[in-house]
Order: sequence, then C-alpha cells, then structure tokens
Amino acid sequence: MSLVALLRSYPLVAATLLVAAAGGLLALTPAAWLVPWVVGGWAAAMAARSAVGMVRDLLAGHAGIDLLAIVAVTATVLVGEHWAALIVVLMLTGGEALEDYAAHRARADLSRLLERAPSRAHIEREGRLDTVDVGEVAIGDVLVVKPNEIVPVDAVLLDVPAELDLSSLTGESLPVEVAVGGAVPSGAVNGAAAVRMRAERAAVDSQYQAIVRLVEQASEQKARTVRLADRYAVPFTVGALAIAGAAWWLSGDATRFAEVLVVATPCPLLIAAPVAFMAGMSRAARAGVVVKGGDVLERLARAQTFVFDKTGTLTGGEPQLEEVRAADPSRTLSLAAAAERYSTHALSGAVLRAAEARALAVPDASDARETATNGVEATVAGQHVVVGKRAYVERFAGAVPEQRLEPGQVAVYVAIGGEDGGALVLRDRLRPEAAATVAALRAGGAEMLMLTGDARATAEHVGREVGIDRVQADCLPADKVEAVRGATRRPVVMVGDGINDAPVLAVADVGIAMGARGATAASDSADAVVLVEDVGAVERVARIARDTVRIALQSIWLGIAISVGLMAVAALGHLPAIAGAWLQELVDLIAILGALRALGPRRERHPGPAVERPGAPAARSVRMEP
Repeated sequence: MSLVALLRSYPLVAATLLVAAAGGLLALTPAAWLVPWVVGGWAAAMAARSAVGMVRDLLAGHAGIDLLAIVAVTATVLVGEHWAALIVVLMLTGGEALEDYAAHRARADLSRLLERAPSRAHIEREGRLDTVDVGEVAIGDVLVVKPNEIVPVDAVLLDVPAELDLSSLTGESLPVEVAVGGAVPSGAVNGAAAVRMRAERAAVDSQYQAIVRLVEQASEQKARTVRLADRYAVPFTVGALAIAGAAWWLSGDATRFAEVLVVATPCPLLIAAPVAFMAGMSRAARAGVVVKGGDVLERLARAQTFVFDKTGTLTGGEPQLEEVRAADPSRTLSLAAAAERYSTHALSGAVLRAAEARALAVPDASDARETATNGVEATVAGQHVVVGKRAYVERFAGAVPEQRLEPGQVAVYVAIGGEDGGALVLRDRLRPEAAATVAALRAGGAEMLMLTGDARATAEHVGREVGIDRVQADCLPADKVEAVRGATRRPVVMVGDGINDAPVLAVADVGIAMGARGATAASDSADAVVLVEDVGAVERVARIARDTVRIALQSIWLGIAISVGLMAVAALGHLPAIAGAWLQELVDLIAILGALRALGPRRERHPGPAVERPGAPAARSVRMEP
C-alpha cells in the first residue's frame, strides 16, 4: 500500500500530520504565536472526540481506558506542552492504523481462504461447455474442472483418476490421488489434467462455502478480548492518576502531572490483546481449526473439562457392516437401507453403503420418521420397517433377543411388519490419534468425559481404549445438554460432529465441531470448527489458545511495566513531556510486536493424524454413569 493510499485510509492520522507540518512552518514565520492555537486546538478537538468514544464504551459496559490519554492531552495543552499533546494524539490515531496493520497480518491465513473461494464453474450441457456462476450449479450437473482450477462444489469424480491439491482444506502439502467415483470436496485444486465430475451438493451447501462462512463469522466477530484489557484498565488508570497527582502535589508543578500522564497512555492495553487474539485465530486456521472469536480462545485456554461425542469424533465416523444376523439377510439389509435413507445418524450411511456394495435393490420408502439417537421408521414395500436401538425396535416388535457382540461392535436392530427382522452388526474403528489426544489434554490437568447414544458395553470399551475418565451411555440429545450444564469443572469444552450434537455444542462454554464432512447444524452451533479429519486438532487448538492468552498477557504486562518505569522517571522531573510522548510510541510498538508472537512459526502446519505415543497407556479404568 502506497503512502498516499495509507493516509487516505486513515484520515485522522493524515490530518494530525498536516497539523504538525503547518505548526512547524508557522513556527518559522512571524505568525509563530499561532502555533499553540493550531497545534493545541487540534489536540483539544481530538481529545473531545476520544471523550465521546470513551463515554460510549462506558455505556456498553467496558472500562474507559482512553481516560488517561484524554487527560494527558488536556493537561499538556493547559500547561503549554502543545507539541507533546500532538504526539499523544498521533499515537492515538496512529494506534488504529498500527492495529489494523497488525490485525491484517494476523488474519492473513483466514483471508487467504476467502480469497480462494470458487466463483465460476464449467457445466457440460448438450455437448457444449457453459461457464456459469457457481451458485447456478445444481446437484447432478456434470462439471469440467480445468488444470489448476479450484473445484467449485462438492462432487464425485467421473471417467479418470485425478491428482488434487487439498492443502487449503487439510493442510496436507502433497497432492492426493482420487480414484474414479471418489468424493472431491469444493476448494480442492485440480492437477495438470482436466477432469469431469458430478455435482453432489449445491455451492451453498458445499464444504468450501461452509468454511468461507465460518471464516467470515470469525473475521466479523470483533474479538471480545477487550474484557482481558478491562481487568487491568481500571487499576492501571487509578494508579497512573495517583502517581501523576502525587508528583504534582509534591513538586507544586502542574507540568509534572502532564509529564507523568503522557507516558501512561494505555495503548498496550488497547492494542496488544486484540492483535494477539487475531494472531492466535490465524495460527489455529493453519492448524485446521476455524475459531469464531478471540473470546473463544480465552475460554478454551482455561478449559477444565473436555467432553467428547463418540461416533465421528473419537471414532472414524465411517462404520463398516460386518454381519447381518437374520433369516433372510439380503431382505433385511435391503429394507433397512430403504428406511435408513431418511436418517441423519452416522450408522445410516454404513447400512446404505453395505446394501450398494452387495448390489441389493433398495426400494422407495414413505412416511419416514426419525427419533433422534433412537432410530427411524418408514413404510417400505407395504411393510412397516423400524431400524435402530433394541429398546426402540421393541416398541413395535415386542421382545427382541439381545445380540452378543465383540468389543467395539454395535448392533442395529430391525423390525419388519411388527416382527423381529434380525440385526445388523457394525464396527466403527477408533481414530488412531484419539488416545494420544486424550492423554495430551489430560496432561494439562483437564477431566475427560464421553457422552454417547451407544449402548453401555460399546461405550465402556471405547472409553477404556481411549483413556476417558467418565462415560455416560444411552444418551439422548437432552441428556447430553443436561450433562454439560451440570459439569462442575468449568469452562467445559464439548467436541462433537453430528446434527444431534448441535444443542450440546451450543450450551457448552466452548463447542468444537468436527466439520470436515459438513454437519452444517453442528458447525453453525459451534464456537470452533475442525476442518481436518483429525481429532488431534482439538489438542492443538487448545495449546494454541493457551499460548495466545499467555502472549497477550505478557504483552500487556510488558507495556504496563515499561509505562510504570517511565512514570516514575517523569514524576521525578527527569522526563520532559515531548520526550515521554516519543518513548510511549516505542512502548506501543514493543507491545504490538510482542502480541504478534501469537502467530507462531510461519512454517507451522498441522502434522496430520497423530498416532499413539509408544509406551502411553491406552487402557485405563473407566467410571460408567447411568
């Protein structure tokens, strides 16, 4: 950005510099007597403007930390130190420009996602290729993605394999080869050859657009980290006024009062925390997590309890059908798949995939109705079909024998025409990084809980394997909400992925959604969204949050410590007001540079799915709760 453009963007900075230039020129002319009026008048006007803003902050419930700067400007004007007053004004107006620059650098990784959002798509229509706005793409359209173009919507690859760059979505730096029929997320960058795809989602529902919406929310949500500064603003203001007042009273010189307040202006409090938290949000984005506000990082840094959903969070979320236990396995699976088509539960996809893999005909269903976390019922081929938990199915089919399961297996029961139709036995494997993630979070002193709608035996097995402290099984969405509300060690972080997790994510102190596969309702309810297939990102963003808060506090305290030292020197009469004003500018710069450390190493990227550390205990006693 050129100097002219910069000054246009910040007119108050430009006006202050213009007043300084005019005052300097006037000082060289016979009209030098006008300098105090021009320079001091502008400083007084800007102090009045800041006073209005301070009153608005007070009415909004925030400490008026501009008070010291306003009093400093007013005092320096009254004692004839008009140039010092102008430097303080330049610091206040220039502080806005410095904060914007620092915040722009801090949110660079978030902005990069927005800039890469696909806007156009090529659709095959009757032998021709039409280029349309991405919003016009409909499900089922055949798309052509040219070399190095961004995939506009979630799609399925046709004809030939493709090599794709998924780095903006997953952080994986190496190209990924996708086979014919494989899913391709929007936002992926095509390789060297043009490929054909079939649109599976409209643009508004596609993964990259969901990411863009999350990033926009994160960028628009002004980090409410002012609360962090508010904790120190009042005592700092009172202390500075006390030192300035004592210096005036002991010396009998009002100039001492102004000199002390010039070096007490609170820019480290105003700037350091917002810049640090924006930098932390950018670092989290590089680690594969979009955080929707700086206040989320502040709460996450203090988290005392982590609560995990099981399916899709601690497990891979893609269970596989292992066995159909029924008199007619093909018929049971076919009818169950027809009903499961209308379910949002993670197991429904596994049932449908199994039916397709066996080339079974899946008939149409009608009158479908799902009961969250229990099951689904529908009319299929003239039969009333119920699929779900044993207790749910027994409402329609009477007593159903309980299936004997191996550790890690789960049974989905089926009723057909009011009679027992058998059971589908599935297994959802643990994420390889789950145990290491839980161990790392516990090492920080937090308690680990798991809430799941699964049966007690399955939940207990997963809890032991991962290392969870307490497990609550057979949970309905309302049970999860009640468990999180009743947690005693707060703040509470809830990690989930499904649509049925949306309510509990909303009531947790920090809700984290595993959003790599969509789950829009969960992502919308959450405070942070993991964009990679790696629950280890939860531990990484918790670590980033702690680092960010630590750096923000260090920057604030460093600025305060330097200011207090300068106040002591000024109180003794050894620091003229104009010199103090320039030194305070240096303090502001130090505070900003310190806050930018929250960006972390520029080459830092998320390391991909973690593996359990050798020697780490994988199994431990688990306390089950009803």
